Amino acid sequence: MAVKPSAEYSEGSIRVLKGLEPVKQRPGMYTRTDNPLHSIQEVVDNGADEALAGYGKRIKVVLHGDGSVTVEDDGRGIPFGMHPEEQAPVLELVFTRLHAGGKFDKASGGAYSFSGGLHGVGVSVTNALAKRMEVTTHREGMVARMAFEGGDVTEKLHLRKAVEGDRRQGTTVRVWPDPKYFESTQLPMAELAHLLRSKAVLMPGVTVSLINEKTKETQSWQYKGGLRDYLMQTLSADPVIPLFEGEGFAQNNDNFAEGEGAQWCVAFTEDGQPVRESYVNLIPTTAGGTHESGLRDGLFNAVKGFVDLHSLLPKGVKLLPEDVFARASYVLSAKVLDPQFQGQIKERLNSRDAVRLVSSFVRPALELWLNHHVEYGRKLAELTIRAAQSRQKAGQKVEKRKGSGVAVLPGKLTDCESKDTGHNEVFLVEGDSAGGSAKMGRDKECQAVLPLRGKVLNTWEVDRDRLFANTEIHDIAVAIGVDPHGPQDAADLSGLRYGKVCILSDADVDGSHIQVLLLTLFFRHFPKLIEAGHVFVARPPLFRVDAPARGKKPASKTYALDEGELTAILDKLRKEGVRESAWNISRFKGLGEMSAEQLWETTLNPDTRRLLPVRLGTQSFLETENLITKLMGKGEAAARRELMELHGDAVEIDI
Repeated sequence: MAVKPSAEYSEGSIRVLKGLEPVKQRPGMYTRTDNPLHSIQEVVDNGADEALAGYGKRIKVVLHGDGSVTVEDDGRGIPFGMHPEEQAPVLELVFTRLHAGGKFDKASGGAYSFSGGLHGVGVSVTNALAKRMEVTTHREGMVARMAFEGGDVTEKLHLRKAVEGDRRQGTTVRVWPDPKYFESTQLPMAELAHLLRSKAVLMPGVTVSLINEKTKETQSWQYKGGLRDYLMQTLSADPVIPLFEGEGFAQNNDNFAEGEGAQWCVAFTEDGQPVRESYVNLIPTTAGGTHESGLRDGLFNAVKGFVDLHSLLPKGVKLLPEDVFARASYVLSAKVLDPQFQGQIKERLNSRDAVRLVSSFVRPALELWLNHHVEYGRKLAELTIRAAQSRQKAGQKVEKRKGSGVAVLPGKLTDCESKDTGHNEVFLVEGDSAGGSAKMGRDKECQAVLPLRGKVLNTWEVDRDRLFANTEIHDIAVAIGVDPHGPQDAADLSGLRYGKVCILSDADVDGSHIQVLLLTLFFRHFPKLIEAGHVFVARPPLFRVDAPARGKKPASKTYALDEGELTAILDKLRKEGVRESAWNISRFKGLGEMSAEQLWETTLNPDTRRLLPVRLGTQSFLETENLITKLMGKGEAAARRELMELHGDAVEIDI
């Protein structure tokens, strides 16, 4: 069947989206579209940032009968004067320009040292997706007002002098969310109340209120007891050990900026649903992130140290971080100077340094507490050991089903110590030199390494009974413990030795080729592994950028996956005032050039690495198979050439 040629592609085909157009065309990139809660939260977060900076004591949210929402704070009020460079009122820029805000400047004397806002797109997104927005700001004895519709100014800046009865300072924003951008315009009341209550918990002394004009209900929250009171009210079961709470913030610290740190409260219960909530600069991180990893790391190392000191561990039992975390409930509030979130919705923190930041304060505090309360330390150790024994018993049940005829593992496989399949990982590494770094840098407890020599065989057209003639493929199959099979076969995965099979190759064209060859192998001959979610691709960086200390920020090293990320890192350094000649860029020619420490930090460490799961996509198996046949089949040169000529810039294999 002939492919219909596309319309002419020329200079005029390129369209540049201006202003708030990108938000309106792709709202899901900037906010949640199931309902407007996150859109409203952007406005609430601005009020919370004012309170966090010490300039506000009150945040009020009003739900009106017409579906609009008002958010009012008593902070400093958004400036309304002319911007010195843009020659437009600052109030207008904040609500109509992407990447315009007061939170980029983290240097000494900036408007905000710690804040949840960092992209400068928050309230401008709220404005773009609103039928109407009205903004009033009180400051410097003046009242400024503007109105917008669909993100465009409909009522220009209007100034008047404040009169008796006006507030002295603060900002009021009223929003009418536009139904065409959301699946539902109804705000989830329980989620909204939880969000506002958490703001009050994290800012003792600040009053947060919610008024519903439809139901005539008013709720108000103010917590003086902070995290402890909140956690005790939220738990469904009584703790078996007194609550462990504390805080720690950097002062004159070479590794972290002044004021960075965390507050936490942890409870251990024997039953009931665990409560787990974390925040970064008052932003709720519902998907967790590196600050939670730091809490887990600090708790685990302190408890393991206590268990080792008192020789409490039974023979044959090995503790893992999830054993300590199994019955832990917690509320964690981190303060990070320049937080890096995964996406605009900010549900997960990605800042690598947050692991060390939180762990460095939690671990010594818990070690001290355990040594002062030995009887409770023994109770916690008992709870943790029971969790470890349950986990190991579950792993042994799988082992028994394997039978006695186990193949001899390949000699070049450096195996891990744990027998817990769900926890274990194997890395298929390109080359012996990279394999050496991976062996030295890995976590010996749960990470195995299998080095591969040269390019793996293209197995797309290899018969299954001839696969084991190739040494590399034989070793992969024996190492992972699963026999080759077809898409319709009832594959036996009970012998699987690793929960994650990770492809680790260089971040260059050759590395991509090896990735394709291995993905071809798994799709053709181990499809049930992909279907069950056991196959992953590791993403090592191509560049490292070393930057000098700047302001409150210490010297740093940042890794970039590709040219695009490198450009973004350099742009950020320029914005922070770093001179072009002050940073140093290193390019990794291959994994073998990385030290064991670098490979661990960037590619192996579960808390900081980027590991992409391989999934079967929306195409049918047959459609995907036909497409890969064109790409990988030996007799498909003509079809491959036609495909590249017609769709070379648009081919996507959805697996």
